[in-house]
Amino acid sequence: MRPTHPSRNTVFGLLSTLVLAACAVSEPGQRQNDAPFDPYESSNRNVHSFNLAVDRVFFRPASKGYTNLIPDPIEDSFNSFSANLSEPGDAANFLLQGDFKQAGISLGRFLMNSTIGFAGLANPASDFGIPETDTDFGETLAVWGFSEGAYIELPFFGPSTQRDSVGVFVDFFTNPLTFAPARPIENVGFYANVLERLSDRGRYSDTVDSILYQSADSYAVARLIYLQNRRFELEGDSSDSYVDPYADPFSDPYEDPYAQ
Repeated sequence: MRPTHPSRNTVFGLLSTLVLAACAVSEPGQRQNDAPFDPYESSNRNVHSFNLAVDRVFFRPASKGYTNLIPDPIEDSFNSFSANLSEPGDAANFLLQGDFKQAGISLGRFLMNSTIGFAGLANPASDFGIPETDTDFGETLAVWGFSEGAYIELPFFGPSTQRDSVGVFVDFFTNPLTFAPARPIENVGFYANVLERLSDRGRYSDTVDSILYQSADSYAVARLIYLQNRRFELEGDSSDSYVDPYADPFSDPYEDPYAQ
């Protein structure tokens, strides 16, 4: 007998409830002087220790093996394929944000790369001067006026906030290209994303290792980097921005120091 799985409507309904619960949290004074609002620091540090153990035992060695064994052109193609699968979700979020122009650009990139780009293994859209612009449901919630809430470290995903945590799950469970609960083997987008994260972790291994294993307090450093970059990304306040350790002139930055 095939096991039963929650329907998308059930998942979406649950996530909608989480949006209201997590993002309606009052934030009395937590943004004063841009100090982190971290009322769950004790439990967050426990999760951080768990994430460090996972990284040390699996993710770090696996990423180094992946980047050493896979030729760069093939690795780039896999990364392009993963990024292409996220374009429909980006387009949907841009629509929800009221940015219809960028929604059209994301959809156009997806159609171009999915056809003449061999299902996204190549990226002709960028070659034709159509740049990739990422977004997510966490940013959509920010556009709608939800506050970021408390800082949270998620198992496996790493640094986040209450608002962005909701965004992570909404983006994952509502994207048909990455979530097929009835047939897990069809979760091609999920597996592609795992390879992309391995690639990122391997390529920026020295920088990530310096944060996670050479910092006096890796939890505080990871929190600082995430919050300052995320706030800069959403609010454009360059006065207190922090340089993303993954920043690379030839790739798109992402804010999670060791998940993503």
